Amino acid sequence: MELTGAQILIKVFEEEKVDTIFGFPGGMVIDIYDKLEDTSIKHILVRHEQGAVHAADGYARASGKVGVCLVTSGPGATNTVTGIASAHMDSIPLVVITGQVPTHLIGNDAFQEVDIVGITRSCTKHNFLVKDVKDLAKVVKEAFYLARTGRPGPVLIDIPKNVSNTKAPYEAGQQVSIKSYNPTYKPNMKQLRKVVNLIDSAERPVIFAGGGIILSGAAKALTTFARTMQIPVTGSLMGLGGFPGSDPLWLGMIGMHGTYRANMSTSFCDLLIGIGVRFDDRVTGKTDAFASQAKIVHVDIDPTSIRKNVPVTIPIVGDCRSTLESLNTLIKPLDKTTLADKRKPWMDQVQKWKEQNTLAYKQTDTIKPQYVVETLYELTRGEAIITTEVGQNQMWAAQYYHFDKPNHFITSGGLGCMGFGFPAAIGAQIARPDKTVVDVAGDGSIQMNIQEMATALQYQLPVKIVILNNGYLGMVRQWQELFYDKRYASTCMNCGPDFVKLAEAYGALGLRATKPEEVIPVLEKGLSSPGTVIMDFVVAKEECVYPMVPAGAPITEMLLA
Repeated sequence: MELTGAQILIKVFEEEKVDTIFGFPGGMVIDIYDKLEDTSIKHILVRHEQGAVHAADGYARASGKVGVCLVTSGPGATNTVTGIASAHMDSIPLVVITGQVPTHLIGNDAFQEVDIVGITRSCTKHNFLVKDVKDLAKVVKEAFYLARTGRPGPVLIDIPKNVSNTKAPYEAGQQVSIKSYNPTYKPNMKQLRKVVNLIDSAERPVIFAGGGIILSGAAKALTTFARTMQIPVTGSLMGLGGFPGSDPLWLGMIGMHGTYRANMSTSFCDLLIGIGVRFDDRVTGKTDAFASQAKIVHVDIDPTSIRKNVPVTIPIVGDCRSTLESLNTLIKPLDKTTLADKRKPWMDQVQKWKEQNTLAYKQTDTIKPQYVVETLYELTRGEAIITTEVGQNQMWAAQYYHFDKPNHFITSGGLGCMGFGFPAAIGAQIARPDKTVVDVAGDGSIQMNIQEMATALQYQLPVKIVILNNGYLGMVRQWQELFYDKRYASTCMNCGPDFVKLAEAYGALGLRATKPEEVIPVLEKGLSSPGTVIMDFVVAKEECVYPMVPAGAPITEMLLA
């Protein structure tokens, strides 16, 4: 059977069970868009290509599937780079299709030609330039395989226009085999037995759970492990929801804006079990002082992540879920009563740190942003999918909304990308139409991709936007307050739009709260109203996120409110 490249691409999409594509058309992908009309695959027309990648990212995180986006060449392709880099940092499985000028024009500075393969080489798991239509099916199959296996990540396929409209034989059901790519899923049992011995001898253990727990579907196995061994658990920003936030063993988030109890427990533990984590700088602070009294176990499917940032006592290369399930089998013979007795002083100390409620705040006659997020949590009973922008809004969402389930907190962790939350919420809502999806935003970051209001309205998506409006680029302003003598250089946003009128201009509902007593009514009305809603909360202008660890300091040296 002979098909055009565009038809082959769509046939492989169907084989890979793709049901949704986020994209924006253009001349170099017009053939692909033409053939999409003949399929049942839903295409979501975004208003900016960056929005397409973020939406595909949100869809992937909420659904557990590979997110797919489709854009044209030149500026269409370059507009995807920020979203690709964000997905790469957070290990999110995406397949990004970019159009390219015909092969005979590549390298000639043709209209809307860029070397997108070269541009994205450092921020993709892999990328391809398809020069022959006969290779297309194999390449697309490999792209999906690479995106979802091992440490997940974004894969880009650059397809010249003549490849899209040229015919070639197509054979369905091709199998993927990449000799040089064989991720290690099963952990080394000899190494695991060493871990069990460390657990048995440890008096002050802590588990550090990262995004790998969620990506590998290991939340249930982690919960069993922690509860069986009665080991307290902390998590990275990307790991929130990997262990129930309401569990007594939960310490909260670790790091620069982590809880007092998490940072202190990690700093004074004698065994730290890191699972699916990168030990990045926002977690460790001063690396020389990080968990300095502990032996460290590091579990990760990506061997290049192990020992990259901190020294490790026992490295375990393997899938987080497979590793934890094996550990749960190996720890069964351990004497739980003896371990509990030995660790009682440690658990008593952890409890004392918990009693230091450093997330407490005092409500005044001005709305506190913490109160908005706490109230959102109570009204949604912790069941909503929360996306965030980046900055103070992101940290308050992480601190005050308690996640009991995986795939319910969606944020740009590694890249810290402003403008991520709203399009990601669109993708998450499409993936999970049964869920309430809320983007917690700042008045600065929401404007980065506010044009996607048109996308949400076109597809009648009931995404809710909660804007913590302080009139500043809040996190930068906080640093200027603390470390630059309150010289608020270029962080004032007092000329921002009227978000209620902006919502109405798009045909959505806009609500505003300016007093604490208005917070609950606005949230109740916004959450219960159909369709897209913007809720604008005018909050305390100079409220800071605490605790905060200054850059380069040990995580024990927290600035407290």
